[in-house]
Parts: sequence; C-alpha cells; structure tokens
Amino acid sequence: MIRIPDCIFCLIAAGKIPAKKVYEDTNVLAFLDINPLSEGHTLVIPKTHYETISHMPEPELGGIFGIVKKLATKLKDNLRADGINIVQNNFKAAGQDIPHFHVHIIPRKTNDGILRIPLGKKAEGDTLDQTLRKLA
Repeated sequence: MIRIPDCIFCLIAAGKIPAKKVYEDTNVLAFLDINPLSEGHTLVIPKTHYETISHMPEPELGGIFGIVKKLATKLKDNLRADGINIVQNNFKAAGQDIPHFHVHIIPRKTNDGILRIPLGKKAEGDTLDQTLRKLA
C-alpha cells in the first residue's frame, strides 16, 4: 500500500490522525469531513495514495463508487436528506485541495443555501461538434 508521508489523507488512513469513521475495509476509508457543508458530509478515500481519478486503477475505482452508492443511500435515509451531491474534484483548478483522490458525499436539504452548480451557456453553432472532434 503506497502512502505519502505528508499527505493528510494517507495519515488518516494509517490511523496517525484521528477521524470520525463512517466506513472502513481493507482498501477504503470513509469519514466525516471536518469542514462539512452539511450534516453528514462524508469523504471516501482509497487507503492507497492516488492523486486523481486518472491515477486510480479501474477495479479500485469501481469498488470506491460501489461504497459511495451504499453510503449515499444510508446518509440520505438516516439523515432524512432531500437529496445528495456526489462530488469528485481533480487538480487544483477544479477545486481539489488535497492531492489524494477522494469523493465527497454531501447530504442536502431543500433550500439549504449550499451553492448549486449553475447551468452553462447554450452552445452556439457547431461548438459541440468541434468539441466532439477533439475527443475522437
């Protein structure tokens, strides 16, 4: 299991920094965020250090998202949330503050004041076709 000595999530996974654990198995740890956006805001991490989703092996990624699904359902039901945000940021420009892959599960209440992702501007002309060609 690869861990980076100064990575806060690696230190939490190793038990060197305490956390309020929601779930744990051999490869995955889920714990309450210490700066929660809402009650029950949970982080799900691999115990092995991977910086972003691009670095995660697919079997481990699938395993994490299976756990995310179970925890999201449990959080929604047990906290009587009206909805759930599942957020996964990659790289600083996208809001990843800790360079260790993690998924946020954020229980939501109607009109809770937490920012919603705004709709984008309607694509004009053949913009979508141009983008699609770049992805081919």
